[in-house]
Amino acid sequence: MTVQVKVDWAQRAAIAQEDFKRLFWSEDRGVMDQVVPCNGTCNDHYIYWWHAHVVDVLVDALERTDASEDEVLLERAFRGAKKWNGDTLLHNYYDDMEWMALALLRAYHKTGKSFYKEGVLELWEDIKTAWNDNMGGGMAWKKDQLDYKNTPANAPASILAARIYQMDRREEDLEWAQRIYQFNKERLVDPKTGFVWDGMNRLGDGQIDYDWKYTYCQGVFIGAGIELFNCTGDESYLVDAQRTAAATVQELVDPDTGMLPREGNDDCGLFKGILIRYLVNLIHIQPDLSLPWINLIQHNAISLWERGRSEAGLFSLSWTGEPEPEVQLSGQLSGVMLFEAMAELERTGFLDPK
Repeated sequence: MTVQVKVDWAQRAAIAQEDFKRLFWSEDRGVMDQVVPCNGTCNDHYIYWWHAHVVDVLVDALERTDASEDEVLLERAFRGAKKWNGDTLLHNYYDDMEWMALALLRAYHKTGKSFYKEGVLELWEDIKTAWNDNMGGGMAWKKDQLDYKNTPANAPASILAARIYQMDRREEDLEWAQRIYQFNKERLVDPKTGFVWDGMNRLGDGQIDYDWKYTYCQGVFIGAGIELFNCTGDESYLVDAQRTAAATVQELVDPDTGMLPREGNDDCGLFKGILIRYLVNLIHIQPDLSLPWINLIQHNAISLWERGRSEAGLFSLSWTGEPEPEVQLSGQLSGVMLFEAMAELERTGFLDPK
């Protein structure tokens, strides 16, 4: 199955990555700046999980290029992220550590360098302490709020556990992946539609935040289902993933424009990119059902390139209009993820080359 396109997506991904490095990389600090233009205080509050996605995006570049300079920058970005996190990979937020572990696991598989795997396993041991009996189980969001349970702390942990199982084949990791997934599905997924809610008991009242409708919650639950199918061959996980993907369109895609939403600045800037990453995984695992998701990703990518990208190479949060005067690292990462996703679909035969 193919979709006709008239652009070279690998070239666009390469341009997006080069702009990203040129605009955001701080040679002095050894990490990316968190805002462009940086006013001198843009890095005062270091946001660890954004830099986990920097590592992930640099793995995307290395997957596409196999260039030694990309491998060097990947390692520098990883070591810089650890340095600016107090010279440790551990963190108060469990979901932040999960994102770093997922990125490092990809880096390990791509490069074979053992220190990436060592980082993954160190993180995983700490992440497992998130599980507790508050609210009936599940992974806590952060160490100083153990009774708040949300999809961002649970679905990525399930993905991580499943991928570690596929690497080392320890049954306990598969059990973790399944147990976490089941909690997320039973407590934070709409049984009627498959739409994924963000969290529960945030304010200590036991309530679910039904009005918090975010793209990345859908993406990570889709990703967890895919990885558990990879582990078990149980197709019910793929049924769940497809239901959630369909619910994403129904709830979050503008029916008139076909565009994913502008979810806001700060952490929200990363959300669409995360959804795109896991939609690509869904396309790969079920190519016979992939056309709607290919069309959605391509439509948004065309819009961002033609309408949401500045002459300098900065990306808009909306993917439909001019970038904000100050562009945060989070939003720029989502744009790079989008173009790397299109390049991957092109590279793996889902798109006709130019």
